[in-house]
Amino acid sequence: MQSPQTGYDSAITVFSPDGRLFQVEYAREAVKRGTTAVGIKATDGAVLLVDKRVTSKLLEAESIEKIFQIDEHIGAATSGLVADARIIIDRARVEAQSNRVTYDEPIGLEELSKRICDFKYAYTQSGGVRPFGTSLIIAGVDDSRARLFETDPSGALLEYKATAIGSRRSETIEFFEKKYTDDIKLEDAINLGIEALLSTAEGIFNASTIEIGVIELSTRKFRELTYPEVEKYVERVLKQNASEMKKKEKKK
Repeated sequence: MQSPQTGYDSAITVFSPDGRLFQVEYAREAVKRGTTAVGIKATDGAVLLVDKRVTSKLLEAESIEKIFQIDEHIGAATSGLVADARIIIDRARVEAQSNRVTYDEPIGLEELSKRICDFKYAYTQSGGVRPFGTSLIIAGVDDSRARLFETDPSGALLEYKATAIGSRRSETIEFFEKKYTDDIKLEDAINLGIEALLSTAEGIFNASTIEIGVIELSTRKFRELTYPEVEKYVERVLKQNASEMKKKEKKK
């Protein structure tokens, strides 16, 4: 005998009696199994960081790409199904370039985020398709301020000061709630992001397992940090945390 839930499991567009779309919830579970990605807004820019979760010493860490440039002034970090993320990123890039061709100006960050969410939402209400099992944190510059948006598999969109997606989202959000301040500078935001990833890391944690993208208000250009730059920040945070651990041990 089939469970009453079975019919609602097999159809994306059918609500269960309690108002749920099970396929969308399963897509969210796919995101929860992904690597942890964080985004932090600062007074002079924004930063995206991803723990690439290198599971084998045979794997080339450079081949794992979780942070993407969408336009000159916009970047995104992804978590969830890698192939799904690639499709969403390609769509976002097309939207950004179409806006430049049509209006001869860069697309607004909020406008792009809404278009991505509209695209995702269409896949939650159509037969023969499934929701995208990926979430994005989109960072960029609108007018004279940095902004940070998070997109959900359902097509929902929220703006954050600091946020996280992936397997350790709850713990990382809790970490940010304790340590984030509205007047944080970009340099400190990078350190805070690395510290957040370190606090929830599983296994190896070094510069080769971290990917960082930044956008500064002064340049309005998104770029990924080079390995030497990432290594400098990671080593600094590791030293700070090592000294803090020693202080705690002495107090005990």
